[in-house]
Amino acid sequence: MTTNVWVEQEWHDYKLKWNPEDYGGVETLHVPSEHIWLPDIVLYNNADGNYEVTIMTKAILNHTGKVTWKPPAIYKSFCEIDVEYFPFDEQTCFMKFGSWTYDGYLVDLRHMAQTPGSDTIDMGIDLQDYYLSVEWDIMRVPAVRNEKFYSCCEEPYPDIIFNITLRRKTLFYTVNLIIPCVGISFLSVLVFYLPSDSGEKVSLCISILLSLTVFFLLLAEIIPPTSLTVPLLGKYLLFTMVLVTLSVVVTIAVLNVNFRSPVTHKMAPWVYRLFIKTLPKVLFIERPQQDDEAEAVVTASTPASENTCLDDSKFEFQKQRYSPAEYDIAGGLRYEGVPFEAAGLPPLPSPLMLPASPNEDDVCRDDLSPSIEGCLAHEIEKAITDARFIAQHVKNKDKFENVEEDWKYVAMVLDRLFLWIFSVACVMGTALIILQAPSLYDTTRPIDIQYSKIAKKKLMLMMMGPEEE
Repeated sequence: MTTNVWVEQEWHDYKLKWNPEDYGGVETLHVPSEHIWLPDIVLYNNADGNYEVTIMTKAILNHTGKVTWKPPAIYKSFCEIDVEYFPFDEQTCFMKFGSWTYDGYLVDLRHMAQTPGSDTIDMGIDLQDYYLSVEWDIMRVPAVRNEKFYSCCEEPYPDIIFNITLRRKTLFYTVNLIIPCVGISFLSVLVFYLPSDSGEKVSLCISILLSLTVFFLLLAEIIPPTSLTVPLLGKYLLFTMVLVTLSVVVTIAVLNVNFRSPVTHKMAPWVYRLFIKTLPKVLFIERPQQDDEAEAVVTASTPASENTCLDDSKFEFQKQRYSPAEYDIAGGLRYEGVPFEAAGLPPLPSPLMLPASPNEDDVCRDDLSPSIEGCLAHEIEKAITDARFIAQHVKNKDKFENVEEDWKYVAMVLDRLFLWIFSVACVMGTALIILQAPSLYDTTRPIDIQYSKIAKKKLMLMMMGPEEE
């Protein structure tokens, strides 16, 4: 901690007394401090530079023997930093002053504002000429006088310890670190709102992970290196990085489910019940209904005027050759008891609607020739076989597409499920980590604003500015 101070010191030197009447009424003198005796008051917990005052200003001598010396000094003291709640942290640094060579019997070190019977001073540092810091607020500056006995000596060695409690100003870190980190962490939730077919889910997760890595490097440069504790912001970044890493793993698993097919995977019954029947209702997901027109059965009708010259007895051999489940003149061609039109195919012509021969009178005879009967049977058999193949192909294709759509729907349900899970985890994790800082609940007003004349003057100018305009 670097501190710019004026070290106010007063002591009595019996050798520097005089009678003002003997010297023309002179009561005070300004003399170079190098020419008089000075107490060797040094900073015990000095971290760098000189332990004592280096700028030798003049001292003020009073005829009573009182000597006043106020040299300016720049101290760099050691201060143990606790970064557990960074950037919402409070630090307490101390400055220990004492004589380096004189014991308590020779130099009785006391605070100028110390009252008899008390070794504690609530306001140990004068803050009237203090310039406000842009990074820290001063909360308390008490001073305590101590007397310490060392093993080498019987004499006490007094010292004065100034405890300076500082609270970090969080605006800079909130705007430049916390808000961007929170925004980036919530982007990881939107990964599950991105459709799986877009192909950008994993890319978005990796981009978010790289952004958090950059913020982690910035944090490592700002805070002092320590292995005693993890800072609050570091905990939040670690939590967010774990969350994004899990989102990458979950996204890959969801993509694997989305692109499954009946060729590679078979959907288990519990998966169907859980992710298609149960969870969509809980997650407020409504699956679009299939088009009823595509499933409607179209029944082909044959006009009676075209069937007058032929009756069912003429094609009794067809019924005997094909089972009722395969061929039905009255109901048309069927496959497994379902008309071919149900498979989305155009109605096939029935045997009664086959083209007539050039001589219609021959066709309408009571007795058909065996050659014509054999020709008709062959054509009908071939038509039925082809229709069966087409119907089975369409049916298999529909089943294949339905299973694929079921897997895609399961992936969509998983996305929505993890969207809610990660949203709750992100909100609760952010609140639980950030709200741990005690300084967020401390409403104590900094004392530097209350006691600093410079701060008060600046505040008055700011208040008078708009009125003057």
